[in-house]
Amino acid sequence: MSIYLKNFRLASIDKEERDEHLKCREYPYGIFPFKKLKDIEFSDITMFYGSNGSGKSTLLNLIAEKLNLPRETPFNSSDRFNEYVNKMCLYENSLDDEGYNIDIPKGSKIISSDDIFNHVINIRYDNIKINKQKEATKNKFIEAKFGSVKFDSFDKYEALKMQNDARQKTMTKFVRERGGTNIKMNSNGESALSYFDKQFESGKLYLLDEPENSLSPIFQIKLIRLIIESSYYCNCQFIIATHSPFLLSIDSAKIYDLDTVPVSVKDWYKLENVKIYYEFFKDNEKLFK
Repeated sequence: MSIYLKNFRLASIDKEERDEHLKCREYPYGIFPFKKLKDIEFSDITMFYGSNGSGKSTLLNLIAEKLNLPRETPFNSSDRFNEYVNKMCLYENSLDDEGYNIDIPKGSKIISSDDIFNHVINIRYDNIKINKQKEATKNKFIEAKFGSVKFDSFDKYEALKMQNDARQKTMTKFVRERGGTNIKMNSNGESALSYFDKQFESGKLYLLDEPENSLSPIFQIKLIRLIIESSYYCNCQFIIATHSPFLLSIDSAKIYDLDTVPVSVKDWYKLENVKIYYEFFKDNEKLFK
């Protein structure tokens, strides 16, 4: 287990108010001083928990921009957002055994739920293109197999090759070799989990924005195992914005509750939304017996 990003510091209300160009409530000014959140200390797995609009995704984006982490799907930043990152945010890396800064590893990145949705959609889109190509290849097979090509110039050479190929093969083999192969289309959950598995590499920092989106409970549990194994065995550090009770239940996770003022570190079973789940299943306990 490794910690690359040790601390992230947000501006105090005094520092924000000293900005002479500040306009009232201009995003993201005013959010975190209101929550009395200034210093964030990171563990190997750190969670930002909160309801919609609590600022957990904003916090991830601030960190990602300050660290210049790459992302696949852009987000709607602004000049004021970038100004806040540059003027109001500071961070501190961990130190090695000799007291030197440990750099944020190259290849670290932020992964958003939009990246997952785009990945699934792109697989479907690619398969649609391949299916169209296969249909066109079937027509070429029929034309080549039952047509007649007279070799009277070198311009006809490729057509003659295709004719010979078609007459020696079945349509299935001809289309498979020339029309392309469909990408295996799993369920959204399987595709999303496969995406994370391919993205996670040893010795990197990963920021995950609501990775549970599109994942059923069983796949959320599988994602938990992948995160724990990547942290424990592959020296990855994770900072995750989530409201999934499954992800929040990771034993070693340090959880910041952004629904409280001041923001505080809490055990997962003390979080308000988790308690709501508990009460719901408790009220319906007899149905499961």
